[in-house]
Amino acid sequence: MASRSIYVETVIDADVDAVWAATQDPRQHVRWDVRFSEIVPEPAGTDGSARFTYVRRSAVHDVHGTGISIGERRRDDGTRTSALRFATEDRLSPIRTGRGYWRYVPTDDGRTRFVTGYDYDSGWGPLDLVVRPLLGWATAWSFDRLRIWLEGGAEPEAWPLTSVLAVWRRDRPRASRTFRAPAGGTRRADHLRDAPATLTTLATPSRPGGTA
Repeated sequence: MASRSIYVETVIDADVDAVWAATQDPRQHVRWDVRFSEIVPEPAGTDGSARFTYVRRSAVHDVHGTGISIGERRRDDGTRTSALRFATEDRLSPIRTGRGYWRYVPTDDGRTRFVTGYDYDSGWGPLDLVVRPLLGWATAWSFDRLRIWLEGGAEPEAWPLTSVLAVWRRDRPRASRTFRAPAGGTRRADHLRDAPATLTTLATPSRPGGTA
């Protein structure tokens, strides 16, 4: 449903190359994105797509899944995009299948506007009314964690998720520093309508223990 998709945007005082490197390299990605504990690349597809497996660990249960992404290196205006689909067979996962994109837009003053829009099919039914806002918050918090790092602040590992309790630290990551809707838009808009065309070419990846 369009009204359920998630949007997060931040502006990072770093060029597109730096933001691209920190987000497209799986080893760097898991350092700042609290939604993933591990991402393991697999051999690339003949169409240039990148396949991977991922893990989200917790004290209670580890969720395993697979994904496929494809990036567009650069447009004439310097903008780049990356499209993604992911899936899991894990019945305890709040997400079954999902799709989304990242967009990297250079600004006139040398910074980068970093944007994501994504949606997913819930594995928890009505409980998604609680899960979805939490995922949106986690995405926003991770984006600010990335921004702090690339702007010369502390590395991501200095800010574990528990740092949200350090309310006296003005330099800690905060989801509230990001934008949760495009300029002039609302959170309940269809945030996949501006997704790159490559998103439609990606098949849902095979799920661990299952088929596509």
